[in-house]
Amino acid sequence: MTARVAGAAHAGVRVARRVPAPWPYVIGLFVGAKVLLTLLGLLILHAWDGIPGAPPPDETLMWTQQREISGHRWISFWFAWDALLYLRLSELPLTGRPWNDFGFPLLYPFLARPVGALLGGDNALALLLISNVAFLLALWYGYRLAEVLLGGADAARRFTRYLVLLPTAFLFQAALTESLFVCLALAAFYYAEGRRWLLVGVLGYFLAMSRSVGLLVALPLALVLLRQHDWRLGPRALLGYLRIGWPLLLLPAGWFTFMAFCRWRGGDWFAYQHAQQTGWGIEVQNPVPVLLGGLAGEPRDAARVAFAVAVLAVLAAGFRRREVAYVVYGVLMVLVPLSMGPPVYKSLLRYLLAVFPVALVLARWARRATVDVWLTATLAVVQGALFALWLSYWTHMII
Repeated sequence: MTARVAGAAHAGVRVARRVPAPWPYVIGLFVGAKVLLTLLGLLILHAWDGIPGAPPPDETLMWTQQREISGHRWISFWFAWDALLYLRLSELPLTGRPWNDFGFPLLYPFLARPVGALLGGDNALALLLISNVAFLLALWYGYRLAEVLLGGADAARRFTRYLVLLPTAFLFQAALTESLFVCLALAAFYYAEGRRWLLVGVLGYFLAMSRSVGLLVALPLALVLLRQHDWRLGPRALLGYLRIGWPLLLLPAGWFTFMAFCRWRGGDWFAYQHAQQTGWGIEVQNPVPVLLGGLAGEPRDAARVAFAVAVLAVLAAGFRRREVAYVVYGVLMVLVPLSMGPPVYKSLLRYLLAVFPVALVLARWARRATVDVWLTATLAVVQGALFALWLSYWTHMII
């Protein structure tokens, strides 16, 4: 028996060695995060059972809806508020009665339709599968991009680890758009660095359909193109940029596709904007007063906005001229949500997860082992605390 076990282990090692890098590291990181958060989540939920006031009154409906999705808590706790709306969008008929649900771009819930059909009609499981596959691919693309930007496998490992340790990175595993959006963004930048612009455009098309801010990623991607040609300007240079970078036009085409759907099903090109105004009171405005108002507001809002300020500070402190495109991307991912006004405060910590360049800066700062250990421990504690808030049904602190 011992010989058989040893032989099986040896065979497993041989198979692992045949898997091309960085898949062993990426898969190990993914599985480790999945197992750790699942066990921690079940422990927190068990400890929270029976405590008076849990869940709070404004979370009771969500708790009921979670139980309807699955009797397995390790599945159901990944569904909260917006995730429940994505599930609804994945199940609504496309024809027949008038369509009124335009508050979210539709790539993520619409992907769940064919995947759910393959899973026997379980669209909830389909949403989780899409999120987790996208999370795994995001780690792979993140590793590859970090190799290009930071140089070397060690820095790439640090980047992917910090991507998993960002304060609300547990949301990569939830039935939300974060993992899909970040995966597409990382892939687009990776192929942009490799000058494969047609692939960038195709990915950007879907990026723009995954979240509204995806349309604006065309700007930092264009900055990558400019940097690759030494920032040359002039008529001849501009013609060259257009010849090479025309696929970037697919990003606005992606958002236009969603607007066309709004027109087809709702009779209004801007049905999404009107739905957001009516449903959540979102009005486009100057993000700076919104940020300052949040810092001076109630403690919960001030804490959320303080995270946004910290993100901007890290981006500014870690700025390098070669990475100006990534700084611009990060600033956009902070300021665009704030431009929605105070209603965004509740979901600000979620939206900040898209700012993956923060992990690039942290990976560079953590070249010394001592800094790496302390930074890893600090981020793990912060994420653990926020994960506990998520699971203890005070999810409105996060989403």
